[in-house]
Amino acid sequence: MIQLATSASEHRTLIMSLFGVFVIATLGITLWAGRQTKDAADFYAGGRAFTGFQNGLAISGDYMSAASFLGIAGLIALFGYDGFLYSIGFLVAWLVALLLVAEPLRNSGRYTMADALAFRMRQRPVRTAAGISTIVVSIFYLLAQMVGAGSLVALLLGVSGDGAKRWTIVAVGALMVIYVTVGGMKGTTWVQIVKAVLLIAGAALMTVMVLAKYHFNLSSLLGAASDASGKGHAFLEPGLKYGLTGTTKLDFLSLGLALVLGTAGLPHILVRFYTVPTARAARKSVLWAIGIIGVFYLMTLALGFGAAALVGPRTIKASNAAGNTAAPLLAEQLGGGAGSTGGAVLLAVISAVAFATILAVVAGLTLASSSSFAHDLWANVIRRGKASEKEEVASAKLAAVAIGAVAIVLSIFADKLNAAALVALAFAVAASANLPTLLYSLFWKRFNTVGAVSATYAGLITSVTLVIFSPVVSGNPRTSLFPHSDFHWFPLENPGLISIPVGFLAGAIGTWLAREQADPAKYAELEVRSLTGLGAD
Repeated sequence: MIQLATSASEHRTLIMSLFGVFVIATLGITLWAGRQTKDAADFYAGGRAFTGFQNGLAISGDYMSAASFLGIAGLIALFGYDGFLYSIGFLVAWLVALLLVAEPLRNSGRYTMADALAFRMRQRPVRTAAGISTIVVSIFYLLAQMVGAGSLVALLLGVSGDGAKRWTIVAVGALMVIYVTVGGMKGTTWVQIVKAVLLIAGAALMTVMVLAKYHFNLSSLLGAASDASGKGHAFLEPGLKYGLTGTTKLDFLSLGLALVLGTAGLPHILVRFYTVPTARAARKSVLWAIGIIGVFYLMTLALGFGAAALVGPRTIKASNAAGNTAAPLLAEQLGGGAGSTGGAVLLAVISAVAFATILAVVAGLTLASSSSFAHDLWANVIRRGKASEKEEVASAKLAAVAIGAVAIVLSIFADKLNAAALVALAFAVAASANLPTLLYSLFWKRFNTVGAVSATYAGLITSVTLVIFSPVVSGNPRTSLFPHSDFHWFPLENPGLISIPVGFLAGAIGTWLAREQADPAKYAELEVRSLTGLGAD
């Protein structure tokens, strides 16, 4: 850590210059997009003017977050095979989104997830539940990105105190608010596209350099990683993190459920389906995203095991206990090591790409949550559909400021948590609260308002409560949110195993027990619209 801090400090001008170039470039894109934003459709959905390929890149940019680049590389470097399970889960999840959600959602909604949910339900209760759920999921996801930003910049500036991390988090929060309030969906989408290209290029460069050191022999790389890990062959086998006890095996199952089912309920991913002109373009978006994301997650294998082999778990843990700095440490090592100009240059480039990743993802998350507040809670619940488009967009911008402030405050206390683990919690909440309601609404004729509200609130409350009383929040002196307290009683780190079935069950029970009957004509209209696109905006 001392060597890296010294190297980073010696080349601080280069590092900060690269950061500055990206920030200035993306702010320019945002200002340009802001001038193109004329109405609510532009602000919420980018005027529905993006092609399938462009939207696929933007979805990839939204999905390949700090958790993907920093968190997963760190988990693989520390836990070997078990860390790679995150990559598999994130990728497989796209099949659920493609097969069940992308096209029906695009056809049945306008701007937010709640548009599709409320299509055949009573507006106010469903939009209220969906709006609250969207904001909670987005804040969980925002925590992961800001934690990654704090770890990254503290590493680059060579500081070990909390002050630099906190100011970094504040700066990221301020930038994301600017992106959203000025550029809307158009600006955010173009930032995502630029970031996706940079991230793929950076990861590809590092992957080639890692493989070149082992003559493009994957077996040699894995062998070197297992030797350097101190765990021997166990590093390449299941069980290093999730097979130690019966509890950790259940935690693995819970994690898998959350990752595979969570993507189809993530608000900032779902709103991307509204930025294309047709359902066919929405399908193309997901297909492009699967290809791009699949290639990227294959590269995380080389990055994680490369960090284990060339940097070593002990050095990674000394820099950041959760492993969030494994990728930047690997970049410095590939460039020539601590103190070398090549090492500093590659460290600066990869760190700037990671920082770009964070800025782009937090902008997408903030846009999704602020849009849900403005469109669902303010315009349709509080103002009962009487708000003008101008008023609605203004409330979205104010909501972006408020949500950014909340995320900043919470992130300051979450710096010890692994970014990928935090994102997995967001996936669990999304799969518990949003996915049951969305699937029931699209495919169950009898489903009604009581069932929708029951599923959303039951899944949301159960998942958040279990997270609060889990080892993620207290009980672990090294990686908990409150390391010096212990009030946890739920043994699993991820609540998905319990909260996802609760969400589905609550939706079914609420529907069966409710006195109100679903409108069959309205369901028939939704079915035709979701499958054919007839009547979609």
